[in-house]
Amino acid sequence: MSFTKIYIHCVWSTKNRFPFLNSADLRQKVWHHMKENALNKEIYLHFISGYSDHCHCLISLGNNQTLQKTIQLLKGESSYWINKNQLTRDKFEWQDEYFAVSVSESIVDKVRDYIKNQEEHHKKKTFQEEYEEFMIKFGFKQSLRKIWLKPILVPINKPTSKDVGNS
Repeated sequence: MSFTKIYIHCVWSTKNRFPFLNSADLRQKVWHHMKENALNKEIYLHFISGYSDHCHCLISLGNNQTLQKTIQLLKGESSYWINKNQLTRDKFEWQDEYFAVSVSESIVDKVRDYIKNQEEHHKKKTFQEEYEEFMIKFGFKQSLRKIWLKPILVPINKPTSKDVGNS
């Protein structure tokens, strides 16, 4: 039997960085669901949190798991669940791209605390500022220009059946 423990800090944003997850209550529902889904799929999700437009996860990969497939399972199923339960006004989507770096076991607690404190952290710093710092810190400077030159599209809120009679 093989034994592995590979910790990875993963970050991804909502489509076009739109603040779909705009309430603490909604974020808690989504994070809780993602934990349950990960458990069912034998994904080792040690910690999850985020803010209105992004998600941070601390995962460890099992012997037969790839990072790409693990993130695909977490993002894809959560998007489906959010839309099925109509938790957002507009169609919810995660951005295709993600950021991931390995984490030494000696700093796992530090990374967990960082993820845990996302609500407080983003009172002082935007996700864009945070992401740019990560990209520079971990040597992805070349990718910064490409990522941040993408247009930020804000969906126009069209009245839905939920809005009728609620003025």
